[in-house]
Amino acid sequence: MEDEAAIRENYADVLRKQGYEVQTYANRKDAMSAFDIRLPNLAIIDIGLENEIDGGFTLCQSLRSLSDTLPIIFLTARDNDFDTVSGLRMGADDYLTKDISLPHLTARIAALFRRLEVIDQPPSPESLLQRGKLTLDISRLTVQWEDQAVPLTVTEFWMVHALAKYPGHVKSRQVLMQESKIFVDGSTITSHIKRIRKKFVQGDKDFDCIETVYGMGYRWNVEPAVNH
Repeated sequence: MEDEAAIRENYADVLRKQGYEVQTYANRKDAMSAFDIRLPNLAIIDIGLENEIDGGFTLCQSLRSLSDTLPIIFLTARDNDFDTVSGLRMGADDYLTKDISLPHLTARIAALFRRLEVIDQPPSPESLLQRGKLTLDISRLTVQWEDQAVPLTVTEFWMVHALAKYPGHVKSRQVLMQESKIFVDGSTITSHIKRIRKKFVQGDKDFDCIETVYGMGYRWNVEPAVNH
């Protein structure tokens, strides 16, 4: 969903060349009329839709109420902290800005489809990254903490992966952006980290593995050994 026709068709053309079947809509009303008949397999939404400044947010909420698992990506020129947090809070899986390269965009779309395809399959040992109570399944883009699923978005998954891959190593915001393939300002990275922490804490109130190293970035600390 993108209200500028030239931009909309450019993205659609790129995705069709990747083999995807693409339907485009300029406004929320047209999109919802189509979705009431049949839900898409994935939705890419801009925030501003014709005369609705935040129409994409409303559309995201409507789609999420219809399906818990439908992959939703925001693709927008609006890269401020408030909009990113709002989009993710409303249930989007990913929030990308329009300066993302087309190869990165298609990689993110493929990742979301891959996660859907393998959602009911058992994890394979070679795709697992384990750090104490944390288990990352790289093929399925899923996260577990003490065997409990942590509902991270694709962006959040790659940020945790970047941190947990090398525990104790400080990762700057710039590196986290590169490794999670998002291009936003530093405060948006901070908001992602806050949301990631909150999701882990919801399952374990004592979670404190993500440390802020002021002026430098963030690092993943391995849980201290339990003394018996």
